[in-house]
Amino acid sequence: MLGASIERAREMLETTPLVDGHNDLPWALRLLPEVDETRSAAFGVDLEQSQPRLHTDFPRLRAGGVGVQFWSVYVPCRLSGDSAVTAVVQQAELVHTLAAQYPSQLRIARTVEEARTAFADGRIASFLGAEGGHSINESLGVLRALYRLGVRYMTLTHNDNTPWADSATDEPAVGGLSDFGREVVREMNRIGMLVDLSHVAATTMRDALDVAEAPVIFSHSSCRAIADHPRNVPDDVLRRLRDNGGVCMITFVPAFVSPELVEWDRGVRAAMAAAGAKHADLEERQEFLKTWDGPKPPKVGLDAVVAHVEHAREVAGIDHIGLGGDYDGVTELPVGLEDVSTYPNLIAALLDRGWTEEDCAKLAGENALRALSEAEAYATKQ
Repeated sequence: MLGASIERAREMLETTPLVDGHNDLPWALRLLPEVDETRSAAFGVDLEQSQPRLHTDFPRLRAGGVGVQFWSVYVPCRLSGDSAVTAVVQQAELVHTLAAQYPSQLRIARTVEEARTAFADGRIASFLGAEGGHSINESLGVLRALYRLGVRYMTLTHNDNTPWADSATDEPAVGGLSDFGREVVREMNRIGMLVDLSHVAATTMRDALDVAEAPVIFSHSSCRAIADHPRNVPDDVLRRLRDNGGVCMITFVPAFVSPELVEWDRGVRAAMAAAGAKHADLEERQEFLKTWDGPKPPKVGLDAVVAHVEHAREVAGIDHIGLGGDYDGVTELPVGLEDVSTYPNLIAALLDRGWTEEDCAKLAGENALRALSEAEAYATKQ
């Protein structure tokens, strides 16, 4: 189907770093029975070999042309306070351990320049992204410490509100950002950490854009106009990325990209609520679905992701879109985008639709690197 375009896509990614905004491998590893995060990140798991239980391993990262990866240092919302801080530091240490364990594959990057150098040296440049503002326990000192550990974005919320920011998938509490939430955004700008607006309520998105002096990102979100899921970005917010310099990194999560699956998921949410279960808790949801006798989810293909990429381009502009697959953070992916080896399939599909290689390079990674570079430049002036 993709013909010669797949070879063009692969050749392009040899010289253009594909920047993926969000991969949950660190938490997926932590859940494997042979991994003990108190000892070593990947005991018993050789990522240089195929790992069928995961979406990510080095052979497939190489096949997918991934050149720069934001590794999610995710903390579930059931952890709070000091426990959340402990968990996020453990997750950051896990990524550093992986880089030390596989020096021929990964290199920790702290700046865009270091990321480009790592890519030129044949390494996958590795940034960290903290998923969930609850992990700082309302401490700007913890936020700064995470920056020192290599965290270059923080998602202001996960599926639950923080005391200072409303989540997209929780009941509104502060109406967007509180005064402390605005202080968090200012401090992230000051130190050069990207403000990640995936997972937050639309009110929080708008409040953050009102405050932000540096580009914001959505590390793994898609378009609300295409699929009406609260995790997606409304058009008015997408338009504001033009003035802010930000980037919406389109995700592949089927429940966010398929209108049909959005409707199916609403049924799951209602069934879980009736059973007294919490839909926002990912692990609880997975357990619920193992025994739920409701309808099977509809299949989703690569074309659904293409629709979001093209809509975001139309609304935000070619300079404000990127990719954030969310591999190893979900159980199912669209047909054609099943694991990290499949990024060339998406690029090839866009080339077949008339996108230029320059446009595809911006989507693949140049826009994300430009946004981080501008955040770095803003911080140096403070």
